[in-house]
Amino acid sequence: MPRGFGFCPRGGYHKPEELPGFAPAHGSGKTRMHKRFLCAGLLVAVALAVAVVVHAAQRPIRAEVNLVTVLASVLDPSGRPVPDLPVTAFELLEEGRPQQIEIFERETNLPLDVVLMIDASLSMAKEMVFGREAAVRFLRQLLRPDDRLAVFQFSDDVDQLADFSADPVVLERAVHRVSTGAGTSLYDALFLGAQSLEGRPAGRRRVLVLVTDAGETTSRADFESARRAVLRAEALLYTILIRPVKSESGRNTAGEHALLTIAEQTGGALYPADDVAELDTLFARVEQELRTQYRLGYYPDPRPSPGSYRRIELRLRAVAAADTAVTTGSRSPASSGYHVRYRRGYYAGQVPE
Repeated sequence: MPRGFGFCPRGGYHKPEELPGFAPAHGSGKTRMHKRFLCAGLLVAVALAVAVVVHAAQRPIRAEVNLVTVLASVLDPSGRPVPDLPVTAFELLEEGRPQQIEIFERETNLPLDVVLMIDASLSMAKEMVFGREAAVRFLRQLLRPDDRLAVFQFSDDVDQLADFSADPVVLERAVHRVSTGAGTSLYDALFLGAQSLEGRPAGRRRVLVLVTDAGETTSRADFESARRAVLRAEALLYTILIRPVKSESGRNTAGEHALLTIAEQTGGALYPADDVAELDTLFARVEQELRTQYRLGYYPDPRPSPGSYRRIELRLRAVAAADTAVTTGSRSPASSGYHVRYRRGYYAGQVPE
């Protein structure tokens, strides 16, 4: 270091007279000691400031927002969607405790993220041509500019044929590439479809639409892991079940029951088709239900433990006749034979320390 220069914590070399608090030495040892203590003090202060900044940067940010969203479909005794019910028509409970509904939307316009999962196993080969065309008509009818849809096929393996897109040409080409395989990896299809939805951005509805005969022969995943994956993704499962054989003795009733169980727990539905000519009608039912959903949001009270499974109950209750006249005349929703579909629970997210 050149004589007559000193190191400053702010970086670089400075002449002594440039340092704060400098006074000419005039041969005084006390002044030289004062300069040494001054630089030492500055070094300590800078070190403490850096330590505070690093500690603050490393400290996890606590997530205070724990809004739970519930999508609900209200259906009349004929299975038709019921729109325009007021918030007072709903009672929401978590683990048996009433919750305050903070967000309420009729016919929510939240955009959709949809996985269209098509069974390409050998048992579906005869229905494949008509099934592909019905699927193309479905995506044309369903998609709006902010919606996204991905196309998968499954047989021995699960293959993604198109990533999430709003381009109908890209998606139609993918549907037409569905090709027949041998086995049926039904649970793998549910598991991987749910995983792809779980990675989608927040603030969107997640929907898994499955077209299958419910056969299961080659999956690595089992029912429970598939069920948990769909629940963790907070996805609605809609299954269009193709039943070419009406007799239960010739059908995959175990697979049918598994799909019905998951659909009910997620707030989705299972629609059986005894003839492929019914596919257009069933796809239209799925589309109509997605466009007439209620959205309810609440902040759980008490706050749930991270990772715990929380049971939800959504009820229709008696409200003033004036509130329900638009849809039920003088009858209350609670006495109109309406049925509510909604997800029956959720896994509480991990809360940072």
